[in-house]
This record gives sequence, C-alpha cells and structure tokens, in this order.
Amino acid sequence: MAKKAKTPPPPRRPVQAPKQRSEPRTPRERRTYIYLLLVAGAGLVILAVLLGLVVLAGGGGDSGSAAINSSACTEKAYPGLAPKHLASPDEKVKYNSFPPSSGPHYQQPAPWGIYTDPVQQTILVHNLEHGGIILQYGKVDADTLDEIQAFYQDDPYGLVVAPYPKLGNKIALTAWNEPKYEQEGDFKNVNPGQGYVLTCTSFDKDAAAAFRDKHRNKAGERYPSVKDMAPGA
Repeated sequence: MAKKAKTPPPPRRPVQAPKQRSEPRTPRERRTYIYLLLVAGAGLVILAVLLGLVVLAGGGGDSGSAAINSSACTEKAYPGLAPKHLASPDEKVKYNSFPPSSGPHYQQPAPWGIYTDPVQQTILVHNLEHGGIILQYGKVDADTLDEIQAFYQDDPYGLVVAPYPKLGNKIALTAWNEPKYEQEGDFKNVNPGQGYVLTCTSFDKDAAAAFRDKHRNKAGERYPSVKDMAPGA
C-alpha cells in the first residue's frame, strides 16, 4: 500500500527589511525634526523640576507641614532671629512676633514648670532655644485656668506656663524650631530657623496638644529626650 504523501508546510512569508529613506531630508524637514527634539527635551527638564519640587515639599519636615488652625486658635510662623546671650534679662530686644518666638535671650532659662507670676520674655526665649513650649495667658476665668493647668499636668515635659497680662483675654503658645547646634553660646553661622506662635481666643486643648507635639524639642540646643526637660530642671 502506497504511503500517503504529507501536505507540505505553507511557505514562510519572507520578512522584509524596513525601507530606508532614499531621499535626504529637506532643510525645512531637518529644522522641524530639530524643533521636535528640543521640545521633547524641554518637556523632560520641566517634568524633572516638577518632580523635584514635589519631593522637596513632601520632605520639608515640620516647618513645611500645615499650620494648626481651629475655631479658637491660629498658628503663624515667623523668620527666626539670630540667637544671642544677653547679660541682663532687662535688656530691650525688638522681637518680630508677639509673644517672642526666637532671638536674643537672657543667658539663663527658667526652670520648667507652671508659674503664678509673669516671667520675663527674654528668659522664656532661652527656654524656646532648648526646645521648650511656652504657654502664656492673659485675663482668663477660673474654669479656663483649670483647663490650662490640667493640660500642663497631662504632659509637663519641656513646658513653661505663666500669666502674661499683655495678651489681654487671649492665650498664646510659642516655639522655636531651628537646626541643631551643639556648643552653648557658639552662635557663629547658626541658622535661626523659624519661630511659631499659636494665638487663641479661648483655650483649645486639642490645638495646644497638636502645637506641643509638632514643635517640642526641635530647637538649636535641644535635649536628647523630652524627659530631660522635667519640671524643675
């Protein structure tokens, strides 16, 4: 019996090489081609710049984060003033915020704690330089004072609480955030960072806690831990 012939496979379609341009580009075509390359390159540069800005905005730390605002409180940042030690707490200093949030200060800070009498601002600015939070209040009622004292007792580390009649009927928290520097009194080439003031028409515990947690222990002469800023220290 004769073997059945196999059907031969279909012939493969030959692969054609891409046709090359036989004629050179005209001057007009060359100019258009160059313009397209330039536009594409410029687009890549712009995209890289935009991505860089996004990265910087995302990694700016606390100074770049949103300000704390509530129905009672508003936070404002101020350019940091250069630190300088004063020989007397009575020296006159022109600060750029109210209450002061950075700048020259008396050489001895106040012990951390809660005070019944006002503390001089030149002294308190030194506490700010050590990473502390200052809470001062004007004319407030007894219930508000109880709330402020309870807030202090909740987490007293690195806090100074004191009356400040010049605030009128307002309450203010202050902080100073700046790059860390090691040597006490060595203020050469120091980046003064930024000062922060949270001004409140009434006491807002949540806003005050957010301000404390955002800015505490982030100043130039900060402590290794907030626990090192215990009351009385």
